Amino acid sequence: MATVKEQVGEVLLGTTEEPQLSHLMRQTFLKHATKDDDDEYYLGENEFIDAVAPESEDYHKIKRYQYGILFAVADRDSKGRVSMQDWAVFQNLLAKPDAEYEVIFRFFDRDRTGYINFDKFFEIWKAHKGEDSLPFNWLSEWATLYIGSKDKRHVMTYPQFAQMLRGLQGERVRQAFIHFDKDKDGFIEPEQFQRIIRETASHKLSDYLLENLPTLCNISAGSKISYANVRAFQNVIQQMDMVELIIRNAASKSSDGKITRADFLNEASRISRFNLYTPMEADILFHFAGLDEPSGRLGLRDFARVLDPSWQTAYTIGTGAIADAGQKAFSGTKSFLHDVLESVHHFALGSIAGAFGAFMVYPIDLVKTRMQNQRGGAVGQVLYKNSLDCAKKVIKNEGMKGLYSGVLPQLVGVAPEKAIKLTVNDLVRGKFTDKATGNIWMPWEFIAGGTAGGCQVVFTNPLEIVKIRLQVQGEVAKTVEGAPKRSAMWIVRNLGLVGLYKGASACLLRDVPFSAIYFPSYSHLKKDFFGESPTKSLGVLQMLTAGAIAGMPAAYLTTPCDVIKTRLQVEARKGEATYTGLRHAAKTIYQQEGFKAFFKGGPARIMRSSPQFGFTLAGYEVLQRALPMPGHATDEGPHGHVEPGVGLAEAKAPLPYLRSRNALKVILDLDENFGRPRMPAGKTWTGIPGFGGKSQV
Repeated sequence: MATVKEQVGEVLLGTTEEPQLSHLMRQTFLKHATKDDDDEYYLGENEFIDAVAPESEDYHKIKRYQYGILFAVADRDSKGRVSMQDWAVFQNLLAKPDAEYEVIFRFFDRDRTGYINFDKFFEIWKAHKGEDSLPFNWLSEWATLYIGSKDKRHVMTYPQFAQMLRGLQGERVRQAFIHFDKDKDGFIEPEQFQRIIRETASHKLSDYLLENLPTLCNISAGSKISYANVRAFQNVIQQMDMVELIIRNAASKSSDGKITRADFLNEASRISRFNLYTPMEADILFHFAGLDEPSGRLGLRDFARVLDPSWQTAYTIGTGAIADAGQKAFSGTKSFLHDVLESVHHFALGSIAGAFGAFMVYPIDLVKTRMQNQRGGAVGQVLYKNSLDCAKKVIKNEGMKGLYSGVLPQLVGVAPEKAIKLTVNDLVRGKFTDKATGNIWMPWEFIAGGTAGGCQVVFTNPLEIVKIRLQVQGEVAKTVEGAPKRSAMWIVRNLGLVGLYKGASACLLRDVPFSAIYFPSYSHLKKDFFGESPTKSLGVLQMLTAGAIAGMPAAYLTTPCDVIKTRLQVEARKGEATYTGLRHAAKTIYQQEGFKAFFKGGPARIMRSSPQFGFTLAGYEVLQRALPMPGHATDEGPHGHVEPGVGLAEAKAPLPYLRSRNALKVILDLDENFGRPRMPAGKTWTGIPGFGGKSQV
């Protein structure tokens, strides 16, 4: 158990440790396991798939039932069930750096001898190979280099087997081309090329690319596809990540974000020392990316259809949504009551944390208000020289309690204010966030923050006007003899409903740009500067720093609006001008006090606004750890997508999940039918609708 010192350090500085494997392993196993007659827990194949293949993932390319291949690896004794010990061994295997290839090696090494006998390998391969699949000759010269000739077969060690798999897809394409090239002229039909690529690489390529494969014949004269075309295409898809890096670099240097074929080749020469691209390879890349853009100048969105394997056509997305309805219907969900209670729990913690943040910076807020309400420069009107002088005089004349004048309505009102602000920002951000990549366009971030700031004014304005009048009440009592002391309820009754929204336009003018600046700044500081991710939680000090830095420009740049709002909401004294509206207040302040008056209390506003949200988040973090939701277990699995939507985006899921998926990608290089149940003669397997299979139309 961690010491008090370690726990405090964890809260303050955050954690970057990966969760303990044994804890996650046991938790995930018990969640999906069933008991046998001897009270022993085990996973059947379906339960195993539930444990390793999260329901939330996209199974458009690699079907969910194909994760059953991994069950054969985990079931070490071929008993048809995976025990706790088997599960632990499998999870430990996935933690290895080269797990992708070792998983496949163990799939074929059924006797667990540490090497692969070709005859047994061939038997397993043939059992999974589709009846209509393209033929593959294991007696070819390429194959004999790895396994020996027919009468001189030798076993393969793990490194030899892994290296053979590395080059297998290219050999399958070569043999398939020879199979279709009946007259040996070096050309095949476009439809034959499409079938070759569909059977060898459809699990790695986008639907858009697969559907348009026959158009490759158009990059040169004639209507057929040469072997040179096929090899060039193969080279491009094998270097997708490098191709994307070159495209992104070149596009970032372009004024309009678009590049030509020449731009691509020039950039490739700059950043690639060994992977030079031939003219034909560049032609193929720009051909497929530019089918809808004949100008030859292409942007990242054009290339995404080629580079991103998760890219789907509108038709595919529509039918996929219908097919996946079955899967979603079977996925377990928490009860409605639990969701409501969890929301109440979060709201309560947020309210306490918000009140804590407001209380911590309230004296600064009071000083800021008094400074902003100070008018003109005539003798007797200037009570305070600066913020520090103001604080000293408040303590001298009103005592320490004077620094907290009007704090009660602030604490009462901060809960709905913070709740609506955070909720609206999250709602709008979620609406416009790309579900595949998790990214959001910068203008939408500003709109989300601004919308949140606008909505909070419903609660903020009444709260602010009562708070401000209570804050200046103490100074009025010292300067105006016989001035009565008012309570918050008296102020509310006296103002009425309409009066409570006096200065609302100025409040909007302040809160909308404040939130539009604050929320995007805070989000990017956490993610880009402090490196927050699903595997790295930030500590209180990091969140406090991010909140403080984000609040500085947001607070200072909106100070003029805050000054106008304060003047409109404070009750004018005898001899002082009464402002009739937003424009009148701004004009009068400028004429009587000059431009500098708009930034009165600016430093105090920075000192108050910057740390307030940091204190709020820090308190919320501590409360969540100290008072967790009853019955709320730690998340067992990854959040988000197992693999990135676009090649170079970093995947956020834990490595064991990524390696499971990568292992399936490699094993499907052997044949697209691996993992599919055997069907009666004449029947074709299309998968189970709703569980990653194709819909029946």
